Amino acid sequence: MSLATVPVSNIRKSSRAEDGEGSVQVHMDPSVKIGTAKVFAVYGKGGIGKSTTSSNLSAAFSHLGKRVLQIGCDPKHDSTFTLTKKMLPTVIDALEQVDFHAEELRVEDFVFPGYNGVMCVEAGGPPAGTGCGGYVVGQTVKLLKEHHLLEDTDVVIFDVLGDVVCGGFAAPLQHADRALIVTANDFDSIFAMNRIVQAIGAKSKNYNVRLGGVIVNRSDATDQVDKFNNATGLKSMAHFPMLDEIRKSRLSKSTLFEVEATPAVKAVQDEYMRLAASLWKGSDPLPAVPMKDRDIFDLLGFD
Repeated sequence: MSLATVPVSNIRKSSRAEDGEGSVQVHMDPSVKIGTAKVFAVYGKGGIGKSTTSSNLSAAFSHLGKRVLQIGCDPKHDSTFTLTKKMLPTVIDALEQVDFHAEELRVEDFVFPGYNGVMCVEAGGPPAGTGCGGYVVGQTVKLLKEHHLLEDTDVVIFDVLGDVVCGGFAAPLQHADRALIVTANDFDSIFAMNRIVQAIGAKSKNYNVRLGGVIVNRSDATDQVDKFNNATGLKSMAHFPMLDEIRKSRLSKSTLFEVEATPAVKAVQDEYMRLAASLWKGSDPLPAVPMKDRDIFDLLGFD
């Protein structure tokens, strides 16, 4: 059985505009819920460092004594690379091995231990042009639920492909409590962030997800992000500079908590710990209002 012919009974398309006027969003089975864990979905422009950010945030939560599950939602399946030191087989790989008879899967077929006890899952994605990422996310959460893995989890982090905000890859927003946006201090990243704010606003009409805040990454300055935040009601929760040790840590298959703690690295480690503590404590959602595309051009840059 191929992925293209798998019954997608846990997905439905709404005939109503539930997620905004004209929406054709994919919906998860409402009975498949994660439970009591705090759930974060990490979005941002492609290549902005979401996987590095997610993995180090998972590591930070683990150092707070939390039981953490990180779910990579990208066909590239490299979200958990620095946590496990290897490329993991995906949920789709595991399902294909048993001809999509999910009841035949064992936990160890798709859940792998990582740094400091972080549990790691790579959802993967459908073959190009043949399926919907929402199906993959739905199957992943359903499997975790059936194997009772979510009952012993404190924090779940979805690391989501690029800045795609279609129904499929917006699916993690249907499970998350807070959406976090990773951005750099440049126009393209902020433009993508604005689109993600729109997607979160649409999903928040029918789901519990709300905006948690902005993580500024790979940027020494924050002036452009600050302008956008002030104009939309967003707020930066953490700031990580353009630091070569961060790049090298990923190349060495390591989280930042495993490399030599130079003063610069220690400062970044401390920022991740502060961010994790802040997210665990919780905060009021941000009632951000996205901008019109043309208005972003006028807002950003120098006179």
